[in-house]
Amino acid sequence: MAVGKEDETESVRRPSSRKTAGKGNTSRTSATKRAPRRVSAPKAMRYAAEQLQELLGRAPESVSALKPTEDGWQADVEVLELERVPGTTSVMASYRVLLEKGGELVSYERTRRYTRGQIDRG
Repeated sequence: MAVGKEDETESVRRPSSRKTAGKGNTSRTSATKRAPRRVSAPKAMRYAAEQLQELLGRAPESVSALKPTEDGWQADVEVLELERVPGTTSVMASYRVLLEKGGELVSYERTRRYTRGQIDRG
């Protein structure tokens, strides 16, 4: 029973200590939540691919473009949509993914579909 009492005491103490700590730093905490620190480019690439895979259920082939924006990151992610034989006829798609500064996916859209063997004209 002593263990249960300690657990109850801890759960009661935690919220009160958070309130006490938060009262003096409310403006700093709010500012930090609104403007998270920008993740690095390699992490942004990884986060874009991982989160898009979670949404689409398909593994991305590559991140073909990445650029910082005012609000975070913009990435173009290439995904295999329909596998065919030979592989050069497989259908690929390019998705534009927007991440907020902390790396969370904000939006995505498919911008292009093409066959794997297709070459862009310059």
